Amino acid sequence: MAGKPKLHYFNGRGRMESIRWLLASAGVEFEEKFIETPEDLDKLKNDGNLMFQQVPMVEIDGMKMVQTRAILNYVATKYNLYGKDIKERALIDMYTEGMADLNEMILVLPLCPPDQKEAKIAQIKEKVTDRYLPVFEKALRDHGQDFLVGNQLSWADIQLLEVILMAEECKPSVLTGFPLLQEFKARISCIPTIHKFLQLGSQRKPPLDEGSIETVKNIFKFERG
Repeated sequence: MAGKPKLHYFNGRGRMESIRWLLASAGVEFEEKFIETPEDLDKLKNDGNLMFQQVPMVEIDGMKMVQTRAILNYVATKYNLYGKDIKERALIDMYTEGMADLNEMILVLPLCPPDQKEAKIAQIKEKVTDRYLPVFEKALRDHGQDFLVGNQLSWADIQLLEVILMAEECKPSVLTGFPLLQEFKARISCIPTIHKFLQLGSQRKPPLDEGSIETVKNIFKFERG
């Protein structure tokens, strides 16, 4: 029997968080090996475990996988979260790529200089409400199903919920005026594996605090995974 996937990253969200979400939503238990010092990262590099000298890295099915998109593709395919045919996969790709752009904006917010933070938050709020959420409200309305693609849970649904919850940390009322997305959030959050991941004590990570920000800057200043 294959062991649990092992995730190598710092003890925070970053580019690993969407991978955690996908595994947890599939009901897959995973282990985490946290990188806490520059020496921890150097050891992974020196041992030849990082193909491009970057994390995230996931040990799964005998592989040491790097590059976030490749890991997400593999996990989504392995656990039947990537659509039933090439057209559904194309839609999932379009949705998740769009969300990845927004996700990146929110993830790097804690790391931006204090004098730029207010402007960055305003930019995120504007793009969330004017560009991104209207796309998904329309997609749900046009599709007429409980899910974004097809008639079953996919990677796109999981990533959309993740992004919604992060956007709400910037603007709690972000879903005002988006009734289908409000229903979507409630519906997807009730899926048992996802509901479990949303509980306190799960492996879901909180936003970075000041202490963890300094740790990340110290260790991962060159990360581009």
